[in-house]
Amino acid sequence: MLAVGSPFTSLRTSSSCNALLRELQQIWNDIGESEADKDRMLLELEMECLEVYRRKVEEAANAKARLHQSVALKEAEVATLMAALGELSSPSQIEKRSKTLKEKLASVTPLVEELMKKKEERLKQFADIKAQIEKFSVEISGYSNHLNDHMNISTLSLEETDLSLRKLNEYQTHLCTLQKEKSDRLHKVLEHVSEVHSLCSVLGLDFGQTVSEVHPSLERTSVEQATNISNRTLEGLEHTILTLKTERKTRIQKLKDILTSLFELWNLMDSSHDEKRKFSRITSIMRVSETEVTEPGLLSTETIEQASAEVERLTQLKAGRMKQLVLKRRSELEEICRMAHIEADPSTAPEKSNALIDSGLLDPSELLANIEVQIVNVKEEATSRKEIMDRVDRWLSACEEEKWLEEYNQDENRYNAGRGSHVNLKRAERARLSVSKIPAIVDNLINRTLAWEDERKTMFLYDGARLVAILEDYKLSRQQREEEKRRHRDQKKLQDMLLTEKEATYGSKPSPRRSNSFRKTNGYRANGNGSMTPTPRRNSVGGATPELLTPRSYSGRQNGYFKEMRRLSTAPLNFVAMSRDDTMSYASIYEGSDTGSPPQS
Repeated sequence: MLAVGSPFTSLRTSSSCNALLRELQQIWNDIGESEADKDRMLLELEMECLEVYRRKVEEAANAKARLHQSVALKEAEVATLMAALGELSSPSQIEKRSKTLKEKLASVTPLVEELMKKKEERLKQFADIKAQIEKFSVEISGYSNHLNDHMNISTLSLEETDLSLRKLNEYQTHLCTLQKEKSDRLHKVLEHVSEVHSLCSVLGLDFGQTVSEVHPSLERTSVEQATNISNRTLEGLEHTILTLKTERKTRIQKLKDILTSLFELWNLMDSSHDEKRKFSRITSIMRVSETEVTEPGLLSTETIEQASAEVERLTQLKAGRMKQLVLKRRSELEEICRMAHIEADPSTAPEKSNALIDSGLLDPSELLANIEVQIVNVKEEATSRKEIMDRVDRWLSACEEEKWLEEYNQDENRYNAGRGSHVNLKRAERARLSVSKIPAIVDNLINRTLAWEDERKTMFLYDGARLVAILEDYKLSRQQREEEKRRHRDQKKLQDMLLTEKEATYGSKPSPRRSNSFRKTNGYRANGNGSMTPTPRRNSVGGATPELLTPRSYSGRQNGYFKEMRRLSTAPLNFVAMSRDDTMSYASIYEGSDTGSPPQS
């Protein structure tokens, strides 16, 4: 038989077997067993021993297979855990360190336990992160079954296949993204709620009821309290804000319309400052933009009703004072016309208005509305005439300078050294410059006036007279005046020549000595601006010159000259100015009177 085990163990087993075999043979000899029986029994004994060995070998082989299987399972489990956890170690390194199966099993088992513990910890981390992700996802979406678009979060059992740190970092990154989105949404919700609160305050609406219609949690606006931040809530808040802004715009326009009527009634009724002060808070809306209206209750229905009630009260009060209002607005119309040098419409003259109101033939409100229309039309016409009127003022100012310069030139003592003489010299220089521009100003004014008349198909009237006729008449009178001055200068030169010849023939005659010349004034008087204005002197009959006709000089001749101008103003639009003969005849009529008044018819 073969020995198994260590040499010492085999030797001891072989000695025991040999002793027992010898003892068995001695027993068989004592019994008298035959050799055949002995061989048969020894063969049975060997077969029994072989069976025992075979059974033992099979048991050992089964034990080895089980150990091998256990080691393989452990190694597979280690590989699976390492793959799930993303570890870099491999089972081949364990095989290199171990020789027998029991050693392998003994070395793999602690590793499996360690990896299982690490897996449980990793699963707990994933579960915590997943729970937070699902919580934030539900808060953001408003639905419990929400799945994020960027990362599909399935059940935890399916996630066990990948428990690596890389996957954990992805979940943590996604969680941070959701946390930031929640923070942004919460901030946006609070901003929207704050804006809704401001709008409700201005409009006088119940804030709690307004936001509760969007979501009940919005009434608690503190960060510590739960506030819904879902898409539906944000959309509801945005829609509410849009609705409130539209309502604010509507109420502002409505209140502005009411205030416009209120201002008109205040002006018509001459309301006191105390009455207006009651509505000072409301009237401030006319001076600010829509976004600047933030005062609580300024656009409430109570405020609008209060303003409407005041308008209704003043309207009823206006009906009882309509006659006074008509006359007041007519006076305003006449003042505007006077400032713009436009004739007021005679159809609403005070005498006619009083007669119509007293007779009951016309409703006072219609008459007032007619005057209001006339005021608007006159203001529009004054705006269109502004450029020409500015040039008329410039022309009149130059005419005033020309008049002053003539009086200054007639003063014989203007060059004497005295108080204010240097100021008058400088003013005379400026006056000569202004006078030199008069012809160009008049021509430019005529051209612009004609263009204005062609554009509007009507005549440009200045205090009832056609401005073009006035300007043409001025040009003609100015030419006549220049000719008269020229004749006067020529006559003076002729007289000087005759005087020179007379002195040459008969000798010169000494002039009488002037006495007390220092007591005489220098021909100046002080004016308001500190300069010295020449004292007007009456011209001699032989040296008189024609007066220049301007719109201001026309004002003293309205009884006669304006009637003729109105007749000329009714001429067709292609009429530019009266003929030279007619103008000279009219000018000669008015120049015949020292007072400047027209002759009696």
